[in-house]
Amino acid sequence: MGKFLIKIFIKDYENTSDPVVRERYGKFAGVVGIISNLILCIMKILIGLFSKSIAIVADGINNLADASSSIITLVGFKLASQPEDEDHPYGHARIEYLTGLFISIFIIVIGIQLFRSSIDKILHPDPLTFSYVTIIILVVAILIKLWQSAFNVSIGKKIKSVTLMATAADSRNDVISTSVVLVSVLVGKFAGIQIDGYMGCLVALFIIWSGIQLVRETSSPLLGEAPDQELVDAITETVEREPGVLGIHDLMVHNYGPGKIFASIHIEVDADGDLMKSHDMIDNIERIVKETLRIEFVAHMDPIKVNDPLINQMKALISETFAPLEGVESIHDFRIVPGPTHTNIIFDVVLGPGCKVTEKEILQTANDAVKAVDENYFVVITFDKAYTKLGREDDC
Repeated sequence: MGKFLIKIFIKDYENTSDPVVRERYGKFAGVVGIISNLILCIMKILIGLFSKSIAIVADGINNLADASSSIITLVGFKLASQPEDEDHPYGHARIEYLTGLFISIFIIVIGIQLFRSSIDKILHPDPLTFSYVTIIILVVAILIKLWQSAFNVSIGKKIKSVTLMATAADSRNDVISTSVVLVSVLVGKFAGIQIDGYMGCLVALFIIWSGIQLVRETSSPLLGEAPDQELVDAITETVEREPGVLGIHDLMVHNYGPGKIFASIHIEVDADGDLMKSHDMIDNIERIVKETLRIEFVAHMDPIKVNDPLINQMKALISETFAPLEGVESIHDFRIVPGPTHTNIIFDVVLGPGCKVTEKEILQTANDAVKAVDENYFVVITFDKAYTKLGREDDC
């Protein structure tokens, strides 16, 4: 049914990489959430009041909160689609992350309110009024929420939206909470045991826990999480496909929200080749990456000597020396600068996040290795951090 509705209401629905189409998906999901949750809210509150069940009423209020979350989703996608301006040159796409975070916090608040109501129900129990209509409505509500969850997961994955994935998780929580309410009603009818308040507490605790997990997930992009490895691999494959590329390093990816990704990279080329041709190749790579991957891409050209026997010898020596050092991932920009009294061996070292060796120890290890070859050799190292996982031929 979800696919059928998408085909009807979303123009050019297959082109999910288009920001305009992506916005349509988000707005459509918000409208569907508002309508379906309002219907569930009205049904549950009426049945809850009739059966005197605090768990059913609380579940209905939770659906009202879900409708509010859908309104937030709708507004969030609209605001996130605003174009760049003077104060926000990278756009407003991160508003979507803030929307997801707000919904996650909203889930926690609802869980706390439900827990308080359930505690009151335990302290002041009130017999439930059983009705088969109540059972039917609860079952229908469960089925609708199952569909909602699957619907939001499908769209969330399709357009890679943390907001819709948070909304999907909220719908999943509603399935669990409504199922628990259904169990409490049946137990009260056939076993004569009033567990309505206790079940409400369990549901509330689960909702609070789920909300906390969602806060962690939705806040991660705002804090600057590592880029998606598939995107990193796609960038490296596209760049390395050009025959004049000898190596790559210092790939950095900045995420300013869905559809607003900026990246930069250093590309090694032959220093003895035609630099104008190399520059033209770099320009072509930037254009190809931008067009195929839809990201803003900047490449820096690093000319390197490829046929110098001494450079190749010392580079191999350093790579072999660094191989046992945990967290030393790779070397690049290797060059040798001779002088009248000493020779500097200059290069960059990329350190992984789990590096167990200090920079001072790495420098000392490298100096010991090169001085074993010649006492007049000195190592000069620039230390870089590994912001992405690149597989390169210069890996240590």
